[in-house]
Amino acid sequence: ATCGHGCKYGECVGPNKCKCFPGFTGKTCNQDLNECGLKPRPCEHRCVNTHGSYKCYCLNGYMLMPDGTCASSRTCAMVNCQYGCEEVKGEVQCLCPSGGLQLGTNGRTCIDVDECSTGKALCSYNRRCVNTFGSYYCKCQLGYELKYVSGHYDCVDVNECVTNTHSCNLHAECLNTEGSFKCKCKQGYRGTGFDCA
Repeated sequence: ATCGHGCKYGECVGPNKCKCFPGFTGKTCNQDLNECGLKPRPCEHRCVNTHGSYKCYCLNGYMLMPDGTCASSRTCAMVNCQYGCEEVKGEVQCLCPSGGLQLGTNGRTCIDVDECSTGKALCSYNRRCVNTFGSYYCKCQLGYELKYVSGHYDCVDVNECVTNTHSCNLHAECLNTEGSFKCKCKQGYRGTGFDCA
């Protein structure tokens, strides 16, 4: 087959008959086809004609999907997560930076997990748990103090009788106990040890 005028963007399929490549039109396939003017429209939101083709764009707040449709763009900036987010199976999920925080009811801000009340804290018997935002720490129980002993820190009993931090009566004897102290009235006196007469 011969086409006297040629087929600029197509192929000759019969005497002076051109079959145009996609995106082109006209007797000799020399004109760009404006796909944006076709019915139905090829783009959901915005269409921009290009030479031999077209491009789809989406309105603000939407993103172009592989199939050419526009889907709500739930990017981190739009979701307004407190500590950033990740995309999981096409869904944007806000993140919390530590295990001591969890997403609040709004799904964007992180709230504290009180490890002390949930039992997740691991404090030894002579330490008490102190909750902090996103974590916790272990503090020596009252009557103990943190000391460096045998190569590590440990909570050691405070001898209130030696440090004179007891509240025994002047006429009482101080007796140190593990984590505390007792007061006993001296011979010849009676009372609780805090009050002796």
